[in-house]
Amino acid sequence: MKKFHSLIMVMALLTCAGVAGAAGQGSEGTPPKEPEAKPAAEASPAPKEEISVTDHSIRMGNETIPYKAVAGTMLLKDGDGKPNASLFYMAYTRSDAKDPSQRPLAFLYNGGPGSSSAWIQMGAFGPRRVDTANAQPTPPPPYRVVDNANSLIGLADLVFIDPVGTGFSKAVGKAKNRDFWGVDQDVKSLAQFINAYVSRNSRWNSPKFLIGESYGTFRNAALVNYLQSHDGMDFNGVVMISTVLDLGTISFSPGDDLPYILYLPSYAATAYYHKVLKEPPSDLGAFLTDARQFAATTYAGALIKGAALGAAEKADVAKQVAHFTGLSQDYVEKADLRVSVPRFLAELQRSRGLVTGRLDARFSGPTFDPLAEYGEYDPQSTAISGAFTAAFNTYVREDLKFGRDQTYEILNEQANHEWDWKRQGGRAFGFPGAPNVENDLTEALVSNAHLQVQVENGLYDLATPFFGTEYTVRHLRLPANLRSHIHLEYYDAGHMMYLRDQDLAKLKSNVASFIQANSAR
Repeated sequence: MKKFHSLIMVMALLTCAGVAGAAGQGSEGTPPKEPEAKPAAEASPAPKEEISVTDHSIRMGNETIPYKAVAGTMLLKDGDGKPNASLFYMAYTRSDAKDPSQRPLAFLYNGGPGSSSAWIQMGAFGPRRVDTANAQPTPPPPYRVVDNANSLIGLADLVFIDPVGTGFSKAVGKAKNRDFWGVDQDVKSLAQFINAYVSRNSRWNSPKFLIGESYGTFRNAALVNYLQSHDGMDFNGVVMISTVLDLGTISFSPGDDLPYILYLPSYAATAYYHKVLKEPPSDLGAFLTDARQFAATTYAGALIKGAALGAAEKADVAKQVAHFTGLSQDYVEKADLRVSVPRFLAELQRSRGLVTGRLDARFSGPTFDPLAEYGEYDPQSTAISGAFTAAFNTYVREDLKFGRDQTYEILNEQANHEWDWKRQGGRAFGFPGAPNVENDLTEALVSNAHLQVQVENGLYDLATPFFGTEYTVRHLRLPANLRSHIHLEYYDAGHMMYLRDQDLAKLKSNVASFIQANSAR
């Protein structure tokens, strides 16, 4: 062992001597060099704003409209003034406006939560739109991106916003995307962006509007109230496309019968469209009026009775539900008169081997399982998602010259699943209920006596049913003189009513008239 130990020591000394010779003195006896200082660890580069400005024109009617497109990012900052998010936006402003500060300005976004603004931009109001098939799958690429004759650019300047975690928007610095995923967190980040945009572009005196779709309507209510009460920025109007302000109305929670009541007229419209009614009515409008009346009276009364409902009365009500929904009386009775949306989607066209669309019930698709209890997928989503995704990714890079080496998050499912639904401030009385922004809209309307709201409803929307919206509007705690400030419009389409050309033209006409009427002095 001693011999072995001595050998190890010699080898170690030789190794050290060799290293010392190499580092300390060259073969010619030159003095040793000073050791080079190690470079300090490079800090992450400070986030910077990016911008791409391009010029375009569009022919609308007898007029050629020149406009400037700005695709860029804006840095949001935390309470210490440090950047915590990079928010992507696309702004379209008319180039020949004599006084831009007086021109209407609209901020637009989609919902999800977790959705980018590509849908409302490429489907409804942007200067360019993707051409999709109506109520059936759009064929695969190449897709057609065309000038949008129903864009609002002729009337108002448009700013499409992608919330953090969607599009090219992301948290920066020490922040995480999830820090912005919540009702109040989302509102504060968008309010900061809108404030900064208005200030940078001298638009404080412009007539201002919020246009949101789906969860974007939920956002609308909280955001307009925050901007008015916290930032002193009054708005002229709010456009709600496919509305939900109380998520309890669409949740089908155990023990809560209200959603079943509010969905029944939409089931009736869907059954009418797919021609599954045993006694098809000659007039859809009158049929839906009857469906509303039945749902609010006979049907509601039967559900409220619960287990106290007698067998004869239950059978009679089931027969009437079958009359309006196209479902069999036996199925309705076995469902205890309560058919949730997922079950309705699977059952309505089961005999045809089809599942019905949720976002737009006019869409149908083959079922994976003829015995499935719930609709396995949404045929509307699969019919259009590829077209919108490809069209926008092409458009933003080729036309707007932005994001060539970045990934555009058109729909972030993680944000949807991790969303924080709690509100700051809690409740005045009782336990927390379903997320609800009705009071936000009420406060916004009361505090700004000139604020107007327009609500767009699709008859075949099984995500945010029109009767649910009517119920919500009727139950807002508004003074009588302010109830006329809410205007309801209806379309023979679904959640994204702009997928149907006739309804897109109608939507543009309604929204344009609303903006014009509420921008004039």
